[in-house]
Amino acid sequence: MRRLVIATRGSELALWQARHVREALQRAHPGLEVELKIVHTQGDKVLDVPLQALDKGMFTREIQVALLEESADLAVHSLKDLPTEPVEGLALGAVCTREDPADALITKGPVTLEALPHGAKVLSGSPRRIAQVLHRRPDVQVLPLRGNIQTRLRKFDESDAAAMLLARAGLVRLGLAGRISARLDPGDFVPACAQGALGVEIRLADSEVAALLGPLNDVPVRLAVTAERAFLKALGGGCKIPAGAFARFERTTLTIVGMVAALDGARLVKQTLAGEVASASAAETLGLRLGQAVLQAGGREILKAVDSQASHQQEEEV
Repeated sequence: MRRLVIATRGSELALWQARHVREALQRAHPGLEVELKIVHTQGDKVLDVPLQALDKGMFTREIQVALLEESADLAVHSLKDLPTEPVEGLALGAVCTREDPADALITKGPVTLEALPHGAKVLSGSPRRIAQVLHRRPDVQVLPLRGNIQTRLRKFDESDAAAMLLARAGLVRLGLAGRISARLDPGDFVPACAQGALGVEIRLADSEVAALLGPLNDVPVRLAVTAERAFLKALGGGCKIPAGAFARFERTTLTIVGMVAALDGARLVKQTLAGEVASASAAETLGLRLGQAVLQAGGREILKAVDSQASHQQEEEV
């Protein structure tokens, strides 16, 4: 059995995720040698601009190059960071068991968004979170924040902000669940598509690695995130778009909620669809149908306005 190399980002969370996959592989295949290869991505290097100003694939492109150049055999991604457009020669080899996809509210006082003081400062680097916060609380000040989880927590602690929003999954994985003031219901405050899920990417032609990953694949989770990513694909976006989706199974029925909002939160469109799903194609169809429903309900106009604002901002920066 050959020795495997996992390509990963170098943050503490990314390393936790890569080690988690390594341990799962070694439990499934005793004696398998697996090493980690740290790759620095554009998203790790450029920390002084908002997420919506960066390209798609900012957290994955360099890692995918390592796969294609065969300096690594597989890559572990936070699946929410992986663009919906496939890269030629690569495939998603496994989707692992999902951590709670909900967003988390971290506060210094009141423990709900509704209870925050008028004009309170809220920190977030996510257009999706910002839009949903402003939709609920147009009176608060939302300020940009980027960096790894520890950096964000430190900046929050040193600031005069009243609250901050992060993915609950990352906090739980790093043993920081005690920092969470409140869990935001993912059916209400919609998370990023595939939030909390780990995706393992491989070379399409590498049947040996694909077989080794078989025991790590969580089929219900894979179907759920397939629907969520199809929803995002229908909207034509990634992390730049204030959009999210959350799918969950009840027996064989998959219910998915999808949302898109204006950057200032003034407009928000949210729709829900459900259907019997037993295959990836059925999951993708359900997600695409939901995306079209959201677009037809006003999402198309919202996205045009978001694109216009982004273009105007880039012109000002030039």
